[in-house]
Order: sequence, then C-alpha cells, then structure tokens
Amino acid sequence: MSDETRREAGRKTRSEVLGEAYVAASDARRSDFNADFLDFITEGAWGSVWSRPGLTRRERSMITIALLAAGGHFEEVAMHVRATANTGASPEDIKEALLHVAVYAGVPAANQAFKVAKQTLDEMAGEQTGGEKS
Repeated sequence: MSDETRREAGRKTRSEVLGEAYVAASDARRSDFNADFLDFITEGAWGSVWSRPGLTRRERSMITIALLAAGGHFEEVAMHVRATANTGASPEDIKEALLHVAVYAGVPAANQAFKVAKQTLDEMAGEQTGGEKS
C-alpha cells in the first residue's frame, strides 16, 4: 500500500472514529512544523493499525483507552472516551478496560483515568440531552 493510499485510509478511519469535526479542527491547525507528524499518525496509527481487519473498532477503542491510561496520557484518554460514541464501546467496556489498568499498570493511573472518563462521559451525556456540561 502506498503512503498516499494509507494516508487516505487513515484519514477516513480517523474521521469515522474521532468525528469529522475533530479531524477538521486538527487539519486547521496543520502547519509546516507539524505536517510530517500529522501524516505519520494518519498513516501509521489510523491507516496501518486502526484500519486493519483483525479487531473491531470497539475492541481497538478499549485497548487504546487502556494503553493511554497506563501511560498517563489522560488528555488522549478523554479524546478516545469521546470517540466511543463512534466505536461502539460502552461505559461498561471503558470501566472494564480501566479495571485492567489498575491491576496491570497501577491504581494511580487507573484512578486518574476513571476521573477523566467519568467527566468525559458526563459531558457527552449533557451534550446529548442539550444540558450544560458538568
């Protein structure tokens, strides 16, 4: 697969998972400085890994949230919790993934990830009902 084909597949998958508005906002911040990095993650993460047939998007979503939480990347945890609206991973799935984080990566990482996930899920629920973000 060529870089261009992988980039196109990655852009499509990224938009389907994170949402077109998120990807459009990211594209608007594209610059000479970050263009190579954006191409790298679009081709690598989204075009080569997330576009593979071996796992469902729900499964990839749960794995990604667990790995990000284990690594302490909580801003990314929030982004991928938000993406569960598009991947089919449920709040119960997120909870189960974060329980694994507690056992295998440590309670402090899971504790912070639970806080971030709950806040993000509460915000999402408020957006669905038209209420204020909590």
